[in-house]
Amino acid sequence: MSQETAGAPEFRVEHDTMGEVLVPVHAKYRAQTQRAVENFRISGTTLSRTHIAALAEVKRAAALANHELGILDAGVSTAIASAADEVIVGRWDAHFPVDVFQTGSGTSSNMNANEVIAELASERLGAPVHPNDDVNASQSSNDVFPASIHIAAALAVERSLLPAMARLAVALEAKATELADVVKSGRTHLMDATPVTLGQEFGGYAHQIRTGSARVAGVLPRLSELPLGGTAVGTGINTPDGFPQRVIELISEHTGHDFSEAPDHFAAQGAMDGLVEASGALRSVAVSLVKICNDLRWMGSGPRTGLAEIRIPDLQPGSSIMPGKVNPVIPEAVAMASAQVIGNDATVAFAGASGSFELNVMLPVIARNLLESIALIAAGCEHLADKCVDGIEADVARCLRYAESSPSVVTPLNRHIGYENAAKIAKHAVARGLTIREATLDLGFVASGDLTVEQLDDALDVRTMTGRRG
Repeated sequence: MSQETAGAPEFRVEHDTMGEVLVPVHAKYRAQTQRAVENFRISGTTLSRTHIAALAEVKRAAALANHELGILDAGVSTAIASAADEVIVGRWDAHFPVDVFQTGSGTSSNMNANEVIAELASERLGAPVHPNDDVNASQSSNDVFPASIHIAAALAVERSLLPAMARLAVALEAKATELADVVKSGRTHLMDATPVTLGQEFGGYAHQIRTGSARVAGVLPRLSELPLGGTAVGTGINTPDGFPQRVIELISEHTGHDFSEAPDHFAAQGAMDGLVEASGALRSVAVSLVKICNDLRWMGSGPRTGLAEIRIPDLQPGSSIMPGKVNPVIPEAVAMASAQVIGNDATVAFAGASGSFELNVMLPVIARNLLESIALIAAGCEHLADKCVDGIEADVARCLRYAESSPSVVTPLNRHIGYENAAKIAKHAVARGLTIREATLDLGFVASGDLTVEQLDDALDVRTMTGRRG
C-alpha cells in the first residue's frame, strides 16, 4: 500500500435535514442511506436484485414524465434516466446496503435509490442533482415503494415463475405418457387400495402444477396495479396532472409488461391485498410441490426395503457413514423450499394485516418474503423437472406385482358375491399370504357356483381396474 493510499480519507461528510453524516468516500449513496445502515443492523439481508431494479424503473419513468410535464429540465431528466438504467441492470447493487428490516414504509430504501441515482446523475451532468427535489420529484416513498414491490413481483412471475412451472408441468405430462401402461397398487391412508397406473399419478401431478400456474396467473392483474400518483396518503399531493398515467405507461413500455394505475389509491397504499393474494397463490403451489415430492420419495424408497416402484436419478452420495447410500435429494430440497414459501406466506399475511389508516407499515418484509417465494418456487420447479422427473424410471414388474397382490383388488367381486363375502376373501388372503384369486378359490366360491372362473379372472384384471381398456 502506497503512502498516498494509506493516507487517503475513508469517509466524506454528507448532510441532510438532521445534520452531518460521515459516509464511506467511495459510496454512491449519501446521508440518509448511511443513517439507515447504522440504524438497521438487524439481518444483514438487503433488497433483492429484482426489487432494486424495480425501484430504478420507477425513478427512470418518473424522471422522463417529470420532464414532459415541465417539472425537470431535459439535462437533469436525461441524467437521472441514464443513471437509473445502470441501476436496473445491476451495476450498482453494492451501493444498496440498507437492511430489509427497516422503516415500515421502505423510506430508507427509496431514499437509497434516490441518493445513488442522484450521485450518478450528478457525475454525468457535471452539476448537482438532488435526491428529493429531482429524483423523487412528484413521488413519495408511500407510493413508490409499494409500486416497486408490485413491479418486481409481476415481472418475476411473468419472466421466471410461470415459465418454470410450465417446464415442470411439461416434464410431468411427458412422464405420464411414458408410464401410462405401468399398473401399480393404489394407496389410500398409506394402505393398499385398488390399482392405478403411474401415468395416472403423474398426470395428477401435472394437473396440480397447471392449476397452480393458473392461480398465479390469475393474480397478475392485481399485481400489475400500481399505486403511483397517490404520494403521501393517497391524495396525490405534489403530483402534476397526468403524472401517474404517464409514469405507468413508461414503465410498461420499458419492461414490456402491461401495468395499470390502481383504481383506488387509498386501498392501494393502506392495504396490500393484492400482494397477500399473490402470496396465497404461491402457498398453494408450495403445498402441491410438497405433496408431489413426498409421493416421489415414497415411490422411490428402497432400494430393497422400501416401495422401489420408481428409480429417481442418483446425484450424489447420501451418507457420510453408509457406503453406497443414495438419497432423493432434489425432492427433499424442493420440499424444504416449499416449506419456506409456506412460512413466508404466514409472514406476508400478518404483515398485510398491519395497515394503519393510509399506510401499511410492513412493506419491506412483504417484499422480502413475496419475492423470495417467487424465486424459490421457480428454482424448485426447474430443479424438480431437470434433475429428477426427466430421469425417473419405473420398475414395471414390481409395480405389477404390488397391484396384483393388493387385497383391495377384491373390490370388483362385490357385485358378484357381496361386500361381506369379498371382505372374507381379503382377510383370508392376508392371513394366508395368498393372492385374491387364490383365496377366492381356496374358500370355494367358484366350486360352489357363486361365480365362474371366467368371472373371477375378468373381475381381477388389474388393468381394467385402472379404467384402461385393451
